[in-house]
Amino acid sequence: MSDAGVVAGTEPDVPGNAAAAVGAAEGPAVAGECGDLLATLSQARFFLRFTTRDLTDEQAAGRTTVSALCLGGLIKHVARVEEQWLEFVARGPDALSQDPDERDADFRLGAGETLAGALARYEQVARRTDDFLASRPDLDVDQPLPVAPWFPPGARWSVRRVILHVIAETAHHSGHADVIRECLDGAKTMG
Repeated sequence: MSDAGVVAGTEPDVPGNAAAAVGAAEGPAVAGECGDLLATLSQARFFLRFTTRDLTDEQAAGRTTVSALCLGGLIKHVARVEEQWLEFVARGPDALSQDPDERDADFRLGAGETLAGALARYEQVARRTDDFLASRPDLDVDQPLPVAPWFPPGARWSVRRVILHVIAETAHHSGHADVIRECLDGAKTMG
């Protein structure tokens, strides 16, 4: 299975259920540690996208918990985070700056935005990330983190650490998506 996005209203090419997709959600054919990391990221992306299957734009924009999170907004947010961390690997700490208003907008589908559009953008970001990382054999190259209260002073992150962070971020928000989707209509990613 390719890392193509799951488009609202269509069923992904998954035999049986999402659990069967775990082995099928492979990233680009890259050997070694980078290949393993990209395959793990591809699986996390798949499960996040799968949570949005068969939803309308209205459902994808709806809040089902006391949180401000919605499924379409989670897709937008994870795409932006992945894109920013890829830019960090390429350009350094300036890539991580973001206007707080833009960050808040990432968590919702705005007027005129669609789930299909958010998924398509996420697919583009994923493809760029995979292609870029597949061409970087040295996962030890690092960049200084920006000065921020949540980063230790003087800390540096390697390409490896960035990929691990993006995997964790994607999996973390995939869990949020599961809760939101189950509250919406009882659908589950697995089970």
